[in-house]
Amino acid sequence: MTNMLHFTENHRFCVIREFSLSSLDYKMLALMYQPMIGGLAISLYQALYQQMSAEKVGYSPLEQQRKLFMLLELEQGERGRKYLIEQSSKLEAIGLLQTNRKFLVGEEDYVFEYTLFAPLGPNEFFRNQHLTLLLRDKVGKFMLLSLREELLSPEPEEWQGASEENLSVPFYDLFRLNTQVVDYELEQALYEASASKQTDPRMDVTTKGFQYADIIMRFPRGASNRVFVEALKHMPEQMAAINIVAKKYNLSLQETCRLLDEDGVFAEDGELQMDLLQYNANLFYRQSKKRGEERERTLARSEERAQDEEQGNSVKVSDEKSVEMQFYLEVPQQLRGECTDHQYNYIMRNEPYTAVLKMFFTQGSIPDGVLNIFEKIDLNYKLNEEVINVLIHFLHIDRRSWAKSSIEAVASDMLGKQIVTYEQAVDYVREKISYKLKAASKVEAAKAAGGGGVARSRQGKSQKPHIPIVVPDVGAAASSRLTEEELEAARKMAQRLDERFNRKN
Repeated sequence: MTNMLHFTENHRFCVIREFSLSSLDYKMLALMYQPMIGGLAISLYQALYQQMSAEKVGYSPLEQQRKLFMLLELEQGERGRKYLIEQSSKLEAIGLLQTNRKFLVGEEDYVFEYTLFAPLGPNEFFRNQHLTLLLRDKVGKFMLLSLREELLSPEPEEWQGASEENLSVPFYDLFRLNTQVVDYELEQALYEASASKQTDPRMDVTTKGFQYADIIMRFPRGASNRVFVEALKHMPEQMAAINIVAKKYNLSLQETCRLLDEDGVFAEDGELQMDLLQYNANLFYRQSKKRGEERERTLARSEERAQDEEQGNSVKVSDEKSVEMQFYLEVPQQLRGECTDHQYNYIMRNEPYTAVLKMFFTQGSIPDGVLNIFEKIDLNYKLNEEVINVLIHFLHIDRRSWAKSSIEAVASDMLGKQIVTYEQAVDYVREKISYKLKAASKVEAAKAAGGGGVARSRQGKSQKPHIPIVVPDVGAAASSRLTEEELEAARKMAQRLDERFNRKN
């Protein structure tokens, strides 16, 4: 607000509340929220909460804001107004309050709507990173850990690792509803109660996604795009487009606000540049995915090191899996002198993929690029280790490239076909090899039948048609043999031709 006369003690206000505070909520307000924003802001929250009976939810009666000034002992003037705005801003920043201003056309004046939200529970509070860090900055790390121990009860040690079975009874196993009778008055009342807070029921994507109030509450006040974001309040189509992008790339509210604050996302006339927003969201999604995969691999390495340190020299005993004869893989030519069929298939079924890679890279160490892509397939794609071993076998016998794109293509194909066991992987390899052999045999048969003409015709349509070579008929040559008289006449004719040629020379 640029004019302080638009927010005075004479303006009326209404409180909206859809919850009731419990003893745990009061404890959270006193121990967690009050150190972050101060006692006066919590007092304002309590004063707004008491505008309606604790046994009710909904809307409070319209009252002048002078009542709030008197309850908080604030000076009725510009100083008191600024102080009230400051305390309400603190409540808004930590998610306990949302303030809306409505313009009453009949009275030509503003009315303020204060929507209260319940404090977060202990579990949800400590999962919220920025609230936890703010409380740490206010009270210190050790006090924060002490509050966490006071509010959270740990799981009993006896329960850890125990198997779990859900014994709860579903609703329709116990109750049967009478759906033959339709009560239109009840349906109308329930619809009005559920749709009372929806700003635009037609915009299904908007109502199920982020609201304008959620975005503007967390958008920086001094940002260059603040004016354009404020204009989204009257543009439900653009809000729907933003929610579509947020759902498509799994963006949180904070990430969506960050992308809306990028340069060029809004044109000079305030139009949302959808292509640029999607491009930035895609980049953010891919970068977040890459960071998450790297973090997952790093944590897996650290856990593996910790387990190795704990175990020391102890030998890890694992369950050995046998391979049925019908799923035996043929030993590659490179390894036939080193292991038998039984040994090779045992290794492929039970050994880690790093050991299998060493069998094929015998000349030197395994390249880092190959190790990195298989580590990604193991830790991020969650492909079973026995399936990875069969994948390595397939790469070798099919003479495929060991480049990242080639390995990832086979792994993606296996993931897409839901291959999770050793037997499924063996069937996959056999299917690929048989398909390749069939295709090669068809090409060879076509070449043999066409005498190479098929291959030449594929080189281009401008080639000359294939003309078959005339094969001499042996029988006809034998039957056309000359007699002695014909041979003598031919000799005489040849002598005469020679004499004429000699005379000319």
